[in-house]
Amino acid sequence: MTDITPTSRHRSTDRDTLRADDVDVALAVHDPARYVAEDWIPVRRLPDGTLLVATAHRASDASLRDGLEEELAAPVELLAVPEWELKGVLVELFSAHVADRAANALFDRSPELSAKVVFSRGQAIGGIATLVVLAGLAVVWPWQVVTGLVAAISVVFLAGTAFKFVVAMQGARYDVVERVTDSEVASLRDDQLPVYTVLVPVFREANIVAQLIDNLGDLDYPVEKLEVLILIEEEDLETRHAIESASPPAHFHVVTVPRGHPQTKPRACNVGLALASGDFLVIYDAEDTPDPDQLKKALIAFERGGAETVCVQAALNYFNADENALTRMFTLEYSYWFDYMLAGLDHADLPIPLGGTSNHFRVDALRELGGWDPYNVTEDADLGIRASAIGYRVGVINSTTMEEANTSMPNFVRQRSRWIKGYMQTTLVHARRPLALIREIGIVRFAAFTLLIGGTPAIFLGVIPFYLLSAVTLFVSASVISAVFPPWLLVICLLNFLVGNSIMVYLTMMGPFKRGTFHLMAWTLLNPVYWILHSLAAYKGLWQLLTNPHYWEKTEHGLTQHTSA
Repeated sequence: MTDITPTSRHRSTDRDTLRADDVDVALAVHDPARYVAEDWIPVRRLPDGTLLVATAHRASDASLRDGLEEELAAPVELLAVPEWELKGVLVELFSAHVADRAANALFDRSPELSAKVVFSRGQAIGGIATLVVLAGLAVVWPWQVVTGLVAAISVVFLAGTAFKFVVAMQGARYDVVERVTDSEVASLRDDQLPVYTVLVPVFREANIVAQLIDNLGDLDYPVEKLEVLILIEEEDLETRHAIESASPPAHFHVVTVPRGHPQTKPRACNVGLALASGDFLVIYDAEDTPDPDQLKKALIAFERGGAETVCVQAALNYFNADENALTRMFTLEYSYWFDYMLAGLDHADLPIPLGGTSNHFRVDALRELGGWDPYNVTEDADLGIRASAIGYRVGVINSTTMEEANTSMPNFVRQRSRWIKGYMQTTLVHARRPLALIREIGIVRFAAFTLLIGGTPAIFLGVIPFYLLSAVTLFVSASVISAVFPPWLLVICLLNFLVGNSIMVYLTMMGPFKRGTFHLMAWTLLNPVYWILHSLAAYKGLWQLLTNPHYWEKTEHGLTQHTSA
């Protein structure tokens, strides 16, 4: 394992070593990103005027030396140092630059695509004006305004659930998952495989990093072509010590993410992307247990998909599905999402919101997209939309990563509030330029984006009011209700309650068929209760969007009593 932190500079190796304080920073006149990409840095001038240049290449690399001598207009002597020791020095020397680029590169390049600004000026003015108008109308016609709002939300609720039903049915009819066979995987030759980078952002995960190292150590990929970057926040000393105690193999590298704002997973991933030397890259969470051959399957899928395939998504499932009612509902939801919803979106060529883990990327295309938006707390969903906007495709492969399902309701609400807040952020970002987005992805894809990314938070926000209104109709006399609400509105609300929940129960029930987990089917009847948790999370997410939009609500891992073995 290489630890690319300031302390690693005191480590002795069988090659030349380099410390950050050995470098004369006045000689480093180029963009730090270039030094990282090309694996070299000028160190100091020797007494005879020769420029000493540290490099991860061979000290005898004549072509590199000749090129640098021509560019730097001075004789050059190369100092060969280990690659990850050099990268550690670069991160230390340019920590402020690394932190700024990880946080703001996308915003500086394309501010309209970043969630750094929560509401654009037009959105803020329009939103405030709408609230003022509604408040004024409510003073004059209170029940009419309430009726109109409930009716509008009802239409969104029904349209959103209907959209999910139609797309999932398409996914059930067509098996569009990229099927890679064991024989195809076996036919790959190790000497022809590209370098593959694995990013693992961790924060306060000391209790599960030993499990992480074991899980990723089982990947079926030649270690000389595999680099695992464990991305740790600068102050997270407990997790760092836990990793050191676990004695990971040499191809694991601990990367210190310099202090900065926002402190989010996508910012850490951007640091990893800047340092990655692989042609392909995958993200895993700390508790993940991917299929050992997943990287090889992804490579075959990329080859089949061609250059327009920017990402392939592996399925997620849970090793502790039977731990309690919440883990069962979690598993049912993900089975429906990965087995039917994503397949339907793929078949219809609609934008696919990526999951937060087991996403495999072409590194050059990911850099072209600008990496992840660190200000968006569902950076994965946002990246899927941005990829679709410039014509890239996201595929799905027949490989699974096992994760830990949430066992705790408070932990679940924390996690879902972040996800739903991120969907709201993504909706606001792309609503700034709706006409441009329609031109880029077409009206059908735009409608799908609106119903899925924008509609999902709206549906969850509507759940509790609709449930309460439906409950009122059961216990209050019809004459009283009809005096307040028109009959047609009550019919719509009842239709939403019955049809909407029936659709989601049915869709959730489909999951066990493909995965053979038939013992979970009866639990689908709890879906209406499960949606109440989503609704609570949606209101928490909305509040945070207004008060603390870039806060990353931490999901605690390692709470399960089950193991992934």
